[in-house]
Amino acid sequence: MPPTDGETVPDFEAVLCDGETFRSTALSEALGDRGGVLVATGLAYSAIAQNWWKRFEQYGWQEFTDVPVLGISRDGPYAQNDFLRWLNVAGFRMFADVDAGVSESLDLLTEREGMANVSTPWRSVFVLDSDREVQFAYVADEWIAPLPHEDVEDAVADL
Repeated sequence: MPPTDGETVPDFEAVLCDGETFRSTALSEALGDRGGVLVATGLAYSAIAQNWWKRFEQYGWQEFTDVPVLGISRDGPYAQNDFLRWLNVAGFRMFADVDAGVSESLDLLTEREGMANVSTPWRSVFVLDSDREVQFAYVADEWIAPLPHEDVEDAVADL
């Protein structure tokens, strides 16, 4: 079962991309002084990922103070960096979950119907405090469900 409010997210380590470079980074190192927003969208450049990340920019999430927005996607670091350059928003970073280890550790992995041998994380967002404790959790139960962004923003404000 994916993490819920009050639970602590595992301190996974994966390649973290910033649009230019990438390096292996533990989640605890990537969080800000107040915590972070962890977002899983499946695959970079998917219509869903493009929609969500452009909306994050419209909502002003890149301006959260000491609360970085960190994505999780099954793509490799070169695709992640290319996607971040396409977004052209300073501050967003993404974990390259090539082997699905991050998605598995969060119990988000699901087989994609109509895509042979492909699994991605369910679209989800977690607001974490600096100790990785979940302050808000949302896991979509369908692929096109809208993100409850006001709830995310309220949880970030309460960190």
